[in-house]
Amino acid sequence: MIVEVAGVLASSKNVIAFTGAGISAESGVPTFRGKDGLWKKYRPEELATPEAFARDPKLVWEFYKWRIRKILQAKPNPAHYALVELERMGILKAVITQNVDDLHREAGTNNLIELHGNIFRVKCTSCDYGEYLKETGRVNEILSQELPRCPKCNSLLRPDVVWFGEPLPEGALRKAFRLAETADAVIVVGTSGVVYPAAYIPFIVKENGGTVIEVNVQESGITPIADFFCRGKAGEVLPRIVEEVRRLLNE
Repeated sequence: MIVEVAGVLASSKNVIAFTGAGISAESGVPTFRGKDGLWKKYRPEELATPEAFARDPKLVWEFYKWRIRKILQAKPNPAHYALVELERMGILKAVITQNVDDLHREAGTNNLIELHGNIFRVKCTSCDYGEYLKETGRVNEILSQELPRCPKCNSLLRPDVVWFGEPLPEGALRKAFRLAETADAVIVVGTSGVVYPAAYIPFIVKENGGTVIEVNVQESGITPIADFFCRGKAGEVLPRIVEEVRRLLNE
C-alpha cells in the first residue's frame, strides 16, 4: 500500500494534508484531556470556553500555561518533517491542522493553515491587539504573569485559540475549504474526524474527485471514505511514503 500511495502522490499536482492530535501525540504533546495535576478535577469544556474565562480568567490561564510548558518540551517528529519534505518536493501545497501546538511551523512547513488557532499567540479581549509570542520572545514573560494584560489598553489577554462554542476563524476555514475543493489528494493524519466543520475537509476532497489517504493508528470518522488506510504511527508511515515518492520521482 505504501507503494500505491506513493504512486498517487508522485503523480498528483495538488496535494494537501489534514492533521489532528495524533501527529502531535507522537511528539509527546499531551492530548487535550490530559490527566496531569490540577486538570484531573476539571473537564476541558469547563475551562476552554469564553464563559469560563469570564468567570475565572486566572484558572483558565493556569490551564493554558500548563499546556504551553508541556508543548515547549516537545519537538517535531519524523511525521512533521515528512510533510515538510513533500512540500519541498512541490507535491504538498498546504498543511491544514486542527492542532494549536505550532509543531508544523517549527518543523519548517511554509503554507500552514491553523483552524483552531495557536497556543503561542495571544489576543486582547477588548482591542485589536494580537501577538505571536515566539516572534516577540515573550513566551517566558507571559508564563510568569498571573494574568497577562494587553500592552496597548491593559485589558486581559487570552490565548488565541478557538474555544468551545466559538466559530473557527472565517478566513482560515474559507481558505482550507477552497484548497480542499481543488485538491487531487489529501493526506489525513492522526485525526478522529469527528470535530466539525474541520472534518468536512476530506469529504470535500472526495466529493470533488480527489483521493483520500489516511494515516492513523486506528480507524476514524474519515476511514469509511478513505481510498487508502495506512494503519500505523505517522512518524513511521509517512517517512516511508516520502522515501518511495522520492524513488519514483528519480526514476
